[in-house]
Amino acid sequence: MMDRRAALMGLGMAAGVVALSKTTTAQAAPAPLKKPPRLKLGDTVGLIVPASPLGDHFDMDLVKENIVAMGLKPKLGKHVLDKAGYFAGEDKARADDLNAMFADRDVKAVFCVRGGWGCARILPYIDWNVVKANPKLLLGYSDITALHMSFAAKAGFGTVHGPNANSAWGKLSWENFRAIAFDGAMPSYANPVRTDDRLVQRAGRIKTLRGGKARGRLLGGNLTVLTALMGTPYLPDFEGAILFLEDVDEAEYRIDRMLTTLSLGGVLSKLAGVVFGQCTDCRASDGSTSAYTLLEVLEQHFKPLGVPVFQGLEFGHIDNQFSLPLGVQAEMDADAGTLRLLEAAVS
Repeated sequence: MMDRRAALMGLGMAAGVVALSKTTTAQAAPAPLKKPPRLKLGDTVGLIVPASPLGDHFDMDLVKENIVAMGLKPKLGKHVLDKAGYFAGEDKARADDLNAMFADRDVKAVFCVRGGWGCARILPYIDWNVVKANPKLLLGYSDITALHMSFAAKAGFGTVHGPNANSAWGKLSWENFRAIAFDGAMPSYANPVRTDDRLVQRAGRIKTLRGGKARGRLLGGNLTVLTALMGTPYLPDFEGAILFLEDVDEAEYRIDRMLTTLSLGGVLSKLAGVVFGQCTDCRASDGSTSAYTLLEVLEQHFKPLGVPVFQGLEFGHIDNQFSLPLGVQAEMDADAGTLRLLEAAVS
Protein backbone atom coordinates (compact mmCIF):
# COMPACT_ATOMS: atom_id res chain seq x y z
CA MET A 1 0.00 0.00 0.00
CA MET A 2 1.30 3.45 -0.86
CA ASP A 3 1.72 6.09 1.87
CA ARG A 4 -1.90 6.96 2.66
CA ARG A 5 -1.32 9.15 5.65
CA ALA A 6 -0.97 12.48 3.87
CA ALA A 7 -4.07 11.69 1.83
CA LEU A 8 -6.21 10.20 4.58
CA MET A 9 -5.23 11.46 7.98
CA GLY A 10 -6.03 15.15 8.24
CA LEU A 11 -7.74 14.56 11.53
CA GLY A 12 -5.49 16.36 14.00
CA MET A 13 -6.65 14.41 17.03
CA ALA A 14 -5.32 15.22 20.48
CA ALA A 15 -2.74 12.86 21.94
CA GLY A 16 -3.59 10.41 24.70
CA VAL A 17 -5.94 7.54 25.21
CA VAL A 18 -9.65 8.15 25.46
CA ALA A 19 -11.35 4.91 26.38
CA LEU A 20 -15.13 4.95 26.56
CA SER A 21 -16.15 2.40 29.17
CA LYS A 22 -18.90 -0.06 28.49
CA THR A 23 -20.27 -2.71 30.80
CA THR A 24 -23.06 -4.18 28.66
CA THR A 25 -23.10 -5.37 25.07
CA ALA A 26 -25.50 -3.76 22.65
CA GLN A 27 -27.64 -6.27 20.80
CA ALA A 28 -29.53 -4.16 18.28
CA ALA A 29 -31.15 -6.22 15.52
CA PRO A 30 -29.67 -5.35 12.13
CA ALA A 31 -31.83 -4.43 9.17
CA PRO A 32 -32.58 -7.36 6.85
CA LEU A 33 -29.68 -7.87 4.46
CA LYS A 34 -30.10 -8.62 0.78
CA LYS A 35 -27.88 -11.47 -0.38
CA PRO A 36 -26.05 -11.24 -3.70
CA PRO A 37 -26.31 -14.39 -5.83
CA ARG A 38 -23.62 -17.02 -5.34
CA LEU A 39 -21.04 -17.50 -8.05
CA LYS A 40 -21.18 -20.43 -10.47
CA LEU A 41 -18.53 -21.85 -12.75
CA GLY A 42 -18.53 -19.94 -16.02
CA ASP A 43 -19.90 -16.72 -14.52
CA THR A 44 -18.54 -13.41 -15.75
CA VAL A 45 -16.66 -11.27 -13.22
CA GLY A 46 -16.14 -7.55 -13.71
CA LEU A 47 -12.63 -6.25 -12.98
CA ILE A 48 -12.22 -2.66 -11.81
CA VAL A 49 -9.26 -0.62 -10.53
CA PRO A 50 -10.91 1.94 -8.22
CA ALA A 51 -7.77 3.30 -6.53
CA SER A 52 -4.08 3.14 -7.50
CA PRO A 53 -3.03 1.98 -10.98
CA LEU A 54 -1.81 -1.39 -12.07
CA GLY A 55 1.69 -1.55 -13.55
CA ASP A 56 0.91 -2.43 -17.18
CA HIS A 57 -1.10 -4.79 -19.36
CA PHE A 58 1.23 -7.67 -18.48
CA ASP A 59 0.12 -7.32 -14.85
CA MET A 60 -3.49 -7.37 -16.03
CA ASP A 61 -2.78 -10.56 -17.99
CA LEU A 62 -1.80 -12.22 -14.71
CA VAL A 63 -4.98 -10.96 -13.06
CA LYS A 64 -7.09 -12.39 -15.87
CA GLU A 65 -5.31 -15.73 -15.47
CA ASN A 66 -6.27 -15.70 -11.77
CA ILE A 67 -9.93 -15.30 -12.71
CA VAL A 68 -9.82 -18.01 -15.37
CA ALA A 69 -8.15 -20.38 -12.87
CA MET A 70 -11.21 -19.87 -10.64
CA GLY A 71 -13.44 -21.13 -13.43
CA LEU A 72 -14.76 -17.64 -14.15
CA LYS A 73 -14.68 -15.26 -17.12
CA PRO A 74 -12.97 -11.87 -16.67
CA LYS A 75 -14.49 -8.69 -18.09
CA LEU A 76 -12.33 -5.57 -17.89
CA GLY A 77 -13.63 -2.16 -17.01
CA LYS A 78 -13.13 0.50 -19.66
CA HIS A 79 -10.59 2.42 -17.59
CA VAL A 80 -8.63 -0.36 -15.87
CA LEU A 81 -5.34 0.60 -17.54
CA ASP A 82 -5.81 4.38 -17.21
CA LYS A 83 -3.37 6.45 -15.17
CA ALA A 84 -3.81 9.91 -13.67
CA GLY A 85 -1.00 10.73 -11.26
CA TYR A 86 -1.14 8.07 -8.55
CA PHE A 87 -4.67 7.01 -9.53
CA ALA A 88 -5.95 4.51 -12.09
CA GLY A 89 -7.62 7.26 -14.07
CA GLU A 90 -9.76 10.23 -13.08
CA ASP A 91 -12.15 9.87 -10.14
CA LYS A 92 -15.32 9.86 -12.23
CA ALA A 93 -13.85 7.40 -14.74
CA ARG A 94 -13.05 4.92 -11.96
CA ALA A 95 -16.57 5.32 -10.57
CA ASP A 96 -18.02 4.90 -14.05
CA ASP A 97 -16.36 1.48 -14.28
CA LEU A 98 -17.94 0.43 -10.99
CA ASN A 99 -21.37 1.74 -12.01
CA ALA A 100 -21.14 0.01 -15.40
CA MET A 101 -20.27 -3.35 -13.85
CA PHE A 102 -23.23 -3.21 -11.48
CA ALA A 103 -25.55 -2.18 -14.32
CA ASP A 104 -24.31 -5.00 -16.60
CA ARG A 105 -26.67 -7.98 -16.22
CA ASP A 106 -24.03 -10.34 -17.61
CA VAL A 107 -21.61 -9.50 -14.79
CA LYS A 108 -22.29 -11.61 -11.69
CA ALA A 109 -19.62 -10.19 -9.34
CA VAL A 110 -17.19 -7.29 -9.19
CA PHE A 111 -13.58 -7.88 -8.18
CA CYS A 112 -11.27 -4.98 -7.34
CA VAL A 113 -7.85 -5.54 -8.90
CA ARG A 114 -5.82 -3.70 -6.25
CA GLY A 115 -6.00 -1.11 -3.48
CA GLY A 116 -3.56 1.72 -2.77
CA TRP A 117 -5.37 5.02 -2.38
CA GLY A 118 -8.35 6.55 -4.16
CA CYS A 119 -11.57 4.68 -3.38
CA ALA A 120 -12.84 7.40 -1.06
CA ARG A 121 -12.55 9.93 -3.89
CA ILE A 122 -14.99 8.04 -6.10
CA LEU A 123 -17.77 7.69 -3.51
CA PRO A 124 -19.65 10.86 -4.59
CA TYR A 125 -19.82 9.51 -8.16
CA ILE A 126 -21.30 6.10 -7.37
CA ASP A 127 -24.85 5.63 -8.69
CA TRP A 128 -26.44 4.11 -5.61
CA ASN A 129 -29.76 3.50 -7.37
CA VAL A 130 -27.98 1.26 -9.88
CA VAL A 131 -25.96 -0.49 -7.17
CA LYS A 132 -28.96 -1.15 -4.91
CA ALA A 133 -30.99 -2.52 -7.81
CA ASN A 134 -28.28 -5.05 -8.75
CA PRO A 135 -26.84 -6.86 -5.69
CA LYS A 136 -23.53 -8.52 -6.62
CA LEU A 137 -20.51 -9.72 -4.72
CA LEU A 138 -17.91 -6.99 -4.38
CA LEU A 139 -14.47 -8.31 -3.41
CA GLY A 140 -11.28 -6.61 -2.25
CA TYR A 141 -9.37 -5.31 0.76
CA SER A 142 -7.05 -2.52 1.93
CA ASP A 143 -8.22 0.75 0.31
CA ILE A 144 -11.31 -1.15 -0.91
CA THR A 145 -12.50 -0.70 2.70
CA ALA A 146 -13.93 2.65 1.58
CA LEU A 147 -16.22 0.77 -0.81
CA HIS A 148 -17.11 -1.87 1.79
CA MET A 149 -18.09 0.79 4.31
CA SER A 150 -20.09 2.86 1.84
CA PHE A 151 -21.91 -0.23 0.56
CA ALA A 152 -22.71 -1.23 4.14
CA ALA A 153 -24.13 2.26 4.71
CA LYS A 154 -26.02 2.71 1.44
CA ALA A 155 -26.39 -0.45 -0.68
CA GLY A 156 -28.39 -2.76 1.57
CA PHE A 157 -26.37 -5.89 0.69
CA GLY A 158 -23.12 -7.38 1.89
CA THR A 159 -19.66 -7.35 0.34
CA VAL A 160 -16.58 -9.49 0.94
CA HIS A 161 -13.34 -8.29 2.50
CA GLY A 162 -10.82 -10.63 0.90
CA PRO A 163 -7.97 -10.88 -1.58
CA ASN A 164 -7.81 -8.42 -4.45
CA ALA A 165 -7.85 -9.86 -7.95
CA ASN A 166 -4.07 -9.36 -8.24
CA SER A 167 -3.33 -11.04 -4.90
CA ALA A 168 -1.30 -14.24 -4.60
CA TRP A 169 -4.38 -16.44 -4.05
CA GLY A 170 -2.74 -19.21 -2.06
CA LYS A 171 -4.61 -22.37 -1.08
CA LEU A 172 -6.13 -20.94 2.11
CA SER A 173 -7.28 -17.75 0.33
CA TRP A 174 -8.88 -19.60 -2.57
CA GLU A 175 -10.56 -22.38 -0.61
CA ASN A 176 -12.04 -20.01 1.94
CA PHE A 177 -13.36 -17.60 -0.71
CA ARG A 178 -14.75 -20.45 -2.81
CA ALA A 179 -16.64 -21.83 0.18
CA ILE A 180 -18.24 -18.45 0.87
CA ALA A 181 -18.89 -17.18 -2.66
CA PHE A 182 -19.61 -20.39 -4.60
CA ASP A 183 -20.95 -22.80 -1.95
CA GLY A 184 -22.77 -20.39 0.34
CA ALA A 185 -20.95 -21.99 3.28
CA MET A 186 -20.86 -20.67 6.83
CA PRO A 187 -17.27 -21.49 7.82
CA SER A 188 -15.53 -21.23 11.13
CA TYR A 189 -12.31 -19.25 10.94
CA ALA A 190 -9.31 -20.51 12.88
CA ASN A 191 -5.67 -19.98 12.06
CA PRO A 192 -4.08 -23.09 10.54
CA VAL A 193 -1.74 -25.11 12.72
CA ARG A 194 1.86 -24.53 11.65
CA THR A 195 4.53 -27.20 11.38
CA ASP A 196 7.46 -24.99 12.39
CA ASP A 197 10.58 -26.74 13.62
CA ARG A 198 10.09 -25.41 17.14
CA LEU A 199 9.00 -26.84 20.48
CA VAL A 200 6.22 -24.24 20.65
CA GLN A 201 4.45 -22.70 17.67
CA ARG A 202 5.17 -19.00 17.24
CA ALA A 203 3.71 -18.07 13.87
CA GLY A 204 -0.04 -17.58 13.61
CA ARG A 205 -0.61 -17.29 17.35
CA ILE A 206 -3.77 -15.74 18.76
CA LYS A 207 -3.58 -13.15 21.53
CA THR A 208 -6.70 -12.86 23.68
CA LEU A 209 -7.05 -9.34 25.06
CA ARG A 210 -10.37 -10.03 26.75
CA GLY A 211 -12.07 -13.42 26.74
CA GLY A 212 -15.65 -14.38 26.04
CA LYS A 213 -18.06 -14.90 23.16
CA ALA A 214 -20.11 -12.37 21.24
CA ARG A 215 -22.55 -12.30 18.36
CA GLY A 216 -23.18 -9.49 15.92
CA ARG A 217 -22.95 -8.51 12.30
CA LEU A 218 -19.47 -8.33 10.82
CA LEU A 219 -18.22 -4.88 9.84
CA GLY A 220 -14.72 -3.57 9.31
CA GLY A 221 -11.64 -3.54 7.12
CA ASN A 222 -8.50 -1.45 7.01
CA LEU A 223 -8.20 0.75 10.10
CA THR A 224 -6.62 3.73 8.34
CA VAL A 225 -9.21 3.84 5.57
CA LEU A 226 -12.16 3.26 7.89
CA THR A 227 -11.05 5.98 10.29
CA ALA A 228 -10.67 8.48 7.45
CA LEU A 229 -14.41 8.12 6.71
CA MET A 230 -15.42 9.34 10.17
CA GLY A 231 -17.81 12.29 9.91
CA THR A 232 -18.95 11.32 6.39
CA PRO A 233 -22.22 9.68 5.29
CA TYR A 234 -20.27 6.63 4.11
CA LEU A 235 -19.94 4.77 7.42
CA PRO A 236 -22.63 2.33 8.63
CA ASP A 237 -24.04 2.16 12.14
CA PHE A 238 -21.80 -0.06 14.27
CA GLU A 239 -24.39 -0.76 16.96
CA GLY A 240 -23.98 -4.34 18.16
CA ALA A 241 -21.38 -5.15 15.49
CA ILE A 242 -18.29 -7.33 15.61
CA LEU A 243 -15.62 -5.00 14.29
CA PHE A 244 -12.71 -6.54 12.39
CA LEU A 245 -9.62 -4.46 11.64
CA GLU A 246 -6.25 -4.81 9.92
CA ASP A 247 -3.50 -2.47 8.76
CA VAL A 248 -0.01 -2.24 7.31
CA ASP A 249 3.08 -0.11 7.84
CA GLU A 250 1.62 2.01 10.64
CA ALA A 251 3.63 2.92 13.73
CA GLU A 252 2.14 2.19 17.12
CA TYR A 253 1.36 5.85 17.85
CA ARG A 254 -0.62 6.14 14.61
CA ILE A 255 -2.66 3.05 15.50
CA ASP A 256 -3.25 4.74 18.86
CA ARG A 257 -4.37 7.96 17.16
CA MET A 258 -6.81 6.18 14.86
CA LEU A 259 -8.36 4.13 17.65
CA THR A 260 -8.68 7.31 19.68
CA THR A 261 -10.63 8.80 16.77
CA LEU A 262 -12.99 5.83 16.68
CA SER A 263 -13.42 6.10 20.43
CA LEU A 264 -14.14 9.82 20.38
CA GLY A 265 -16.54 9.30 17.48
CA GLY A 266 -18.59 6.81 19.48
CA VAL A 267 -17.83 3.77 17.33
CA LEU A 268 -15.99 1.62 19.89
CA SER A 269 -18.63 2.02 22.59
CA LYS A 270 -21.25 0.44 20.31
CA LEU A 271 -19.42 -2.80 19.61
CA ALA A 272 -20.27 -6.35 20.66
CA GLY A 273 -16.71 -7.53 20.05
CA VAL A 274 -13.45 -6.86 18.19
CA VAL A 275 -11.25 -9.06 16.01
CA PHE A 276 -7.95 -7.39 15.13
CA GLY A 277 -6.26 -9.32 12.35
CA GLN A 278 -2.77 -8.73 11.03
CA CYS A 279 -0.95 -5.43 11.44
CA THR A 280 1.90 -6.05 9.00
CA ASP A 281 5.13 -4.09 9.67
CA CYS A 282 3.37 -1.94 12.26
CA ARG A 283 6.49 -0.63 13.95
CA ALA A 284 8.04 2.81 14.29
CA SER A 285 9.78 3.56 10.97
CA ASP A 286 13.01 4.73 12.61
CA GLY A 287 13.49 1.31 14.19
CA SER A 288 13.37 2.72 17.70
CA THR A 289 11.70 0.90 20.54
CA SER A 290 8.22 2.27 20.93
CA ALA A 291 7.04 3.52 24.32
CA TYR A 292 4.04 1.22 23.81
CA THR A 293 3.89 -1.98 21.82
CA LEU A 294 1.04 -2.61 19.41
CA LEU A 295 -0.58 -5.06 21.85
CA GLU A 296 -0.37 -2.50 24.66
CA VAL A 297 -2.08 0.10 22.46
CA LEU A 298 -4.84 -2.36 21.59
CA GLU A 299 -5.32 -3.27 25.24
CA GLN A 300 -5.60 0.38 26.26
CA HIS A 301 -8.43 0.99 23.81
CA PHE A 302 -10.29 -2.30 23.78
CA LYS A 303 -10.13 -3.82 27.27
CA PRO A 304 -12.18 -1.02 28.91
CA LEU A 305 -15.03 -1.72 26.48
CA GLY A 306 -15.93 -4.87 28.39
CA VAL A 307 -16.40 -6.96 25.24
CA PRO A 308 -14.50 -9.96 23.82
CA VAL A 309 -11.36 -9.01 21.87
CA PHE A 310 -8.59 -11.03 20.24
CA GLN A 311 -5.76 -10.32 17.81
CA GLY A 312 -4.02 -12.41 15.18
CA LEU A 313 -6.67 -13.92 12.90
CA GLU A 314 -5.17 -14.30 9.43
CA PHE A 315 -6.61 -11.51 7.35
CA GLY A 316 -4.95 -8.33 6.14
CA HIS A 317 -1.77 -7.59 4.22
CA ILE A 318 -0.49 -11.15 4.11
CA ASP A 319 -0.04 -13.67 1.30
CA ASN A 320 -2.79 -16.03 2.48
CA GLN A 321 -5.85 -14.53 4.11
CA PHE A 322 -9.43 -15.33 5.04
CA SER A 323 -12.36 -13.71 3.24
CA LEU A 324 -14.74 -12.00 5.66
CA PRO A 325 -18.26 -11.13 4.45
CA LEU A 326 -19.59 -7.83 5.73
CA GLY A 327 -23.10 -7.45 7.10
CA VAL A 328 -23.71 -11.11 8.01
CA GLN A 329 -24.27 -12.37 11.53
CA ALA A 330 -21.28 -14.05 13.13
CA GLU A 331 -20.07 -15.38 16.47
CA MET A 332 -16.59 -14.82 17.86
CA ASP A 333 -14.83 -16.73 20.63
CA ALA A 334 -11.96 -14.63 21.94
CA ASP A 335 -10.58 -17.41 24.14
CA ALA A 336 -10.33 -19.84 21.23
CA GLY A 337 -9.40 -17.13 18.73
CA THR A 338 -12.13 -18.16 16.31
CA LEU A 339 -14.87 -16.55 14.26
CA ARG A 340 -17.93 -18.40 12.89
CA LEU A 341 -20.49 -17.25 10.33
CA LEU A 342 -24.10 -17.71 11.43
CA GLU A 343 -25.58 -17.09 7.99
CA ALA A 344 -24.49 -17.40 4.38
CA ALA A 345 -23.17 -14.35 2.55
CA VAL A 346 -24.89 -15.28 -0.73
CA SER A 347 -28.29 -16.46 -1.84
